[in-house]
Amino acid sequence: MKRLYEAQAYAADAGAFWKDTTPPLEWPVAEDANCDVAIIGAGFTGLNAAITLARAGRDVRVLDAEHPGWGASGRNGGFCCIGGALVGDSTLARRHGAAQAASWQATQQAAIDHVDAFLSHTEAKVDRHSHGETVLAHTPRAFKSLRAEAEDHIGARLLSPEDLRTEGLGTTWHGGLHIPTGFALNPRKYHSALAQAALDAGAILHAYSPVTKLYRDGLWHLQTPKGTIRARQVILATNGYSSEDLPAWLRARTLPVQSSVIVTRPLTDAELAEANWTSDQMAYDTRQLLHYFRKFPDNRFLFGMRGGLTARPAEQMRISQHIRRDFNAAFPAWRDVEITHEWSGLVCLMASGHPFCGAVPQHEGLFASLGYHGNGVAMGSYLGHGLAQQMIGDADPALPAFLSKPPKRFPFGAYRRQLLRPAYMFAETFDL
Repeated sequence: MKRLYEAQAYAADAGAFWKDTTPPLEWPVAEDANCDVAIIGAGFTGLNAAITLARAGRDVRVLDAEHPGWGASGRNGGFCCIGGALVGDSTLARRHGAAQAASWQATQQAAIDHVDAFLSHTEAKVDRHSHGETVLAHTPRAFKSLRAEAEDHIGARLLSPEDLRTEGLGTTWHGGLHIPTGFALNPRKYHSALAQAALDAGAILHAYSPVTKLYRDGLWHLQTPKGTIRARQVILATNGYSSEDLPAWLRARTLPVQSSVIVTRPLTDAELAEANWTSDQMAYDTRQLLHYFRKFPDNRFLFGMRGGLTARPAEQMRISQHIRRDFNAAFPAWRDVEITHEWSGLVCLMASGHPFCGAVPQHEGLFASLGYHGNGVAMGSYLGHGLAQQMIGDADPALPAFLSKPPKRFPFGAYRRQLLRPAYMFAETFDL
């Protein structure tokens, strides 16, 4: 396998808080077998695809490289919200037309509705909370931008600094915007519910089964350490954890970037009151390199931000210090509160600035869905389902046509991480 980051970025145990909240899932190791569809990656995308395909009568096998939930689906912040693209609606409209930009907006809402419907149908207990999300202005100029943005969201509510104080949303912000769309959840509990639904539908799930070689000889052959899976069709659902050579077409078409997260011990009522953060809203700020944060139902607090350029120990130590500085600046009342968990995960960027979901060109029977730009809970789930629907010949959901446009490669190949250094420096300057 050829991956972009150092081995530590793909460690089986990332130290994420979520792993302590669910029993470990036990899946067999893959051995020699035949199936209709093999899915590489057992995260939100792969499992949603497996559920839809298995319910349609397809013989499905899902392969994960490590234990269930080891990748982004077990490391993210648990924000089920609008998003999925790095570029804005105006850019999408300029590139693809107003109708396609409107279709993308509808897709973002449909993605949240898809997860909501699954949770309602299965009655899964995922520690759900937050009515939409709140964007918090870190400067007066940013608040002016939020005033203009408010018109783009149905039901959005502009919040003055006094409103924020009244609603228990801190004291250090210059205003905010409440967007009544989305909710927060425990991603590992959601992942476990998806896995059970896939098993109930008839899918076979494999752990500790990395695909080390992928080739087509009449059927697709997925070589693993213990055997080979042969399938008529294959889905790549590996997102930021993809291997550059599975297949070679994938080389340099994604840019994984690290995101770092810390979680505190449960805060006391007095501590919450001191920082005036009593809200259950998920929130993020207006920085280019944004911070995202929320209070859990048990009063722990999650705080996340972009990660380092490498997974080397020295870089991780620097980012660990950086995230604590930023946390202390945003919530000075909690400067001495114990941090109980800290980890990082990979967010997947695309050169187009939007996901890819469709058939892989010149590879008969090969499909992929990846590139959610940090919003994989909703969008990764929905596009996994949508791709499966396309494969069984169902036009619902009708996804924006530009999502199936083959993604371009990033420049510099294996050295493309260097693109991040000037981008981060520029963003940090802009964020002042």
